[in-house]
Amino acid sequence: MLLNSRGLAIILSGCIAAIALGSLLLLPDIPVYAYWLVFFVSFGTGYILINVVLEFLFFRELRSIYKMFEQIRANDLSQLEPNKKFGHSSINQIHQEIYDYAHGKQSEIEELKQLAKFRRQFLADVSHELKTPIFAAQGFVHTLLDGAIDDKKNRMKFLKRAAKNLDGLDMLVQDLLTVSHMEAGDITMQKEPVDICEMIYEIFDQMEDNAEKHNITLKMNEPRYEEIKVIADPQRIYQVLLNLITNAVKYSDEGGRVEVSLNEAGSKLDIRVKDNGIGIPSEHLNRIFERFYRVDKSRSKAIGGTGLGLSIVKHIVEAHKSEIKVVSSPGQGSTFSFRLDKYKPQ
Repeated sequence: MLLNSRGLAIILSGCIAAIALGSLLLLPDIPVYAYWLVFFVSFGTGYILINVVLEFLFFRELRSIYKMFEQIRANDLSQLEPNKKFGHSSINQIHQEIYDYAHGKQSEIEELKQLAKFRRQFLADVSHELKTPIFAAQGFVHTLLDGAIDDKKNRMKFLKRAAKNLDGLDMLVQDLLTVSHMEAGDITMQKEPVDICEMIYEIFDQMEDNAEKHNITLKMNEPRYEEIKVIADPQRIYQVLLNLITNAVKYSDEGGRVEVSLNEAGSKLDIRVKDNGIGIPSEHLNRIFERFYRVDKSRSKAIGGTGLGLSIVKHIVEAHKSEIKVVSSPGQGSTFSFRLDKYKPQ
């Protein structure tokens, strides 16, 4: 700034001193020392008062605003400070509006950086997940083309393995499409009365062979033919329960136990899926619903899955105006829970 508070204070206090001397000249018989005294007193007092007033009410705020513009010009928005409200109200308002604008832009920049990071991570995860089944199926097909197709003993084995990997690839693509549609809001929940008890026992019947193979007990706190209805999209809630129960069986040790419980909570029905399996360390709990996130990558790969199941569960539950929660600790198992609106017959 070319003009600061001191320079302006000198000019204004000089004007005040000159006016005071001019007024004094109109009076007769004034000694010379009185002129000097009036000049220094008026000039000094005026300088101090004007300098203080200008500095605190205007120039300090103007310097702060100028500094904010420099930071905005240099894209250094993270160091901006809010207005301390020392200056004039109009300047304070200008300062605050500039700060609010810059702060909003900083938030947008941080959000864009975070989205770019997620996009890079998502592309890397998708590439990695797609690579495994594609390379495996490609290897089996090329092996057959290189002459193994004439070997009757291995021909069907290679074809079955290639088909299995292609089925896994198809499942991954379908899950990716589901997640993308849900995040874009393209999927609308078709809610209707659903017998949740019947649905859970249907999933138990579907999982029975796999559970028996590992000596895992499937149990529910309500009898098979009890009718308990909720308002939900039957297809999507079936997908949620199937995913949670399947995961509970997958991550349970030999001879484990998977329990599903239904408990009334006012106008809601609390649904819990509990296992006594390997559990989830606390540092992973806030990330298990991310796409492709795996707590134990080696074990997850061994038992299969696309890595999108819990992400789909989260989106479906949130689309039902609810929240999926998890309580877990290593070696103690995990409990996933969410709530749905109970059906009230008219």
